[in-house]
Amino acid sequence: MGALLDFDRSSVRKTAREVLKAHWVPDGYTAPNPAAYPWQWLWDSCFHAVCWTELGDERGLIELRTALSVQDEDGFVPHMNYVRNPGAAADLWGRDRASSITQPPMYGHAVAELARRGVDVDDETVAGAEHGLRFLLFDRRRLAGGLVALCHPWESGADDSPRWDDFCPGGFSLESWRVIKNRLVASIERSPSGAPLANPAFESASAGFNALVVFNARELAAVTGRTAITDRADELAGCLADRWDQRRRTWVDAGASALGSGRARTLDGLLPMLVAAEPGRVDAVAADLADPSAYGGWCGPTGVHRGEPGFDPRSYWRGLESLKA
Repeated sequence: MGALLDFDRSSVRKTAREVLKAHWVPDGYTAPNPAAYPWQWLWDSCFHAVCWTELGDERGLIELRTALSVQDEDGFVPHMNYVRNPGAAADLWGRDRASSITQPPMYGHAVAELARRGVDVDDETVAGAEHGLRFLLFDRRRLAGGLVALCHPWESGADDSPRWDDFCPGGFSLESWRVIKNRLVASIERSPSGAPLANPAFESASAGFNALVVFNARELAAVTGRTAITDRADELAGCLADRWDQRRRTWVDAGASALGSGRARTLDGLLPMLVAAEPGRVDAVAADLADPSAYGGWCGPTGVHRGEPGFDPRSYWRGLESLKA
């Protein structure tokens, strides 16, 4: 383990730059996989933007601008941008150019990180990020208890998490869940401009998604100094505080699965530690993340607590145990 940590930082940065450059698309973003995943994903690009900027490359701001370029008049930012082939998934989304759902709004964090690294982020990009967060904080439907509703499981960034198992009748399987996810797109309720507001067929408010909304609102305000969205975000953080389950040592989702799979112990359910005001809860989560009988692993935590019935050490989203030493 010591040898692993004793790495050459310059070599790591060089390798990271080579990987990013190999995946750069002239249209202004880094494709996760040019063959399997050639499009632009929202929160992927927000993290790419930070990495490019850390390497001193102007493509960080370019990528962030490209991600926000498909934002609509309500502030909604689609989770996928099909700039290279606008009609690629029109049959699924009912629109060209971009998807009709969102993802965790990491653009607030990205703007803040670029600014911290000395980038002069233009007013239009900052305004776009704030508009996107205002949409989620003020326009998106709230469930009982005050949490911002998801319109689709993909919006959480945790596509096949055990937290959605209650929405998969007959038990989870990749095949049946894929059919259900595609079907759920059609039941989304939208604003006149097409922005997703709620989904009566998927009544769920993810604790992890809500935590990232709060986190990104606070990050952006740290740069802009404007408090309009942080006041609303602080209210949301208070709603999140009520979702803590001391026995299971996790925050639980709201909605139809609140008493069932929405209580599954997963990494996405621990994201509220980013905005929690209770040090004891953060300490409890940190201990579990390092505990090899809970989430801890040699190369990082598992996606699902090992004590969960749905834990599968060989399956993405369902556990995927880290490599052994």
